[in-house]
Amino acid sequence: MNKHILWQAPACRNAAGWMVQSDFDGTISVVDVTDSLLQRFGMAGWTALEAAWERGDIGSRACMQGQVALLDMSQQELDAHLDGIAIDPGFAGFAQAAQALGLQVQVVSDGIDYAIQHVLARHGLGHLEVVANRLVQLDTRRWALDSPWASPHCKRASGNCKCERLAAQHTQATRVLYVGDSSSDFCVSHQADYVFAKYRLIDHCERHGIAHAPFHSFSDATPLLTQFMQQQEIAA
Repeated sequence: MNKHILWQAPACRNAAGWMVQSDFDGTISVVDVTDSLLQRFGMAGWTALEAAWERGDIGSRACMQGQVALLDMSQQELDAHLDGIAIDPGFAGFAQAAQALGLQVQVVSDGIDYAIQHVLARHGLGHLEVVANRLVQLDTRRWALDSPWASPHCKRASGNCKCERLAAQHTQATRVLYVGDSSSDFCVSHQADYVFAKYRLIDHCERHGIAHAPFHSFSDATPLLTQFMQQQEIAA
């Protein structure tokens, strides 16, 4: 038996009008990719920026822009590092099941677009839409971060306002199943139509009465997705 054959979901027409938006770092990826880059290639000063963000002195956009400016790495070193980033082993099957159910999967992250796209492509998922901060190469070893999805209204002062990305789908009469794991997903979880929650997001959803399903790996989330969509189709 071929162990690499992905789980197949039954075909579904998605008459209820849902899509999936998923966080990347810590949700799809096993580690926070930006943190891993800083730990390996960051020059002095990036931990001070992290501390300022944790105290609430600066927003995540200012923190990440300052930290990316402190990365000292070549393109080759960057790619080699990203080649070693693992993702949740069940995510490819989850994405395939979502497609079979008629659901678009959009990766929405306050991380780095190039890193996310590189990691996804290595795992055969380069077709997924990625909405994230833009990595800009300044010279052979210096980098900058552009944030085209920032918003002056973002409560977290993020480089990518996830609440606005979700609201943009609502304007198209699309309901959003949001998938996340941590503090960067707390705000948007209140706006989502339903949440699949990992790790710290589980407790947040429980404390605030947010409709959600807890999961620990995407292998668990895949049958949950099928069951959820079957319920939505019946209700529609």
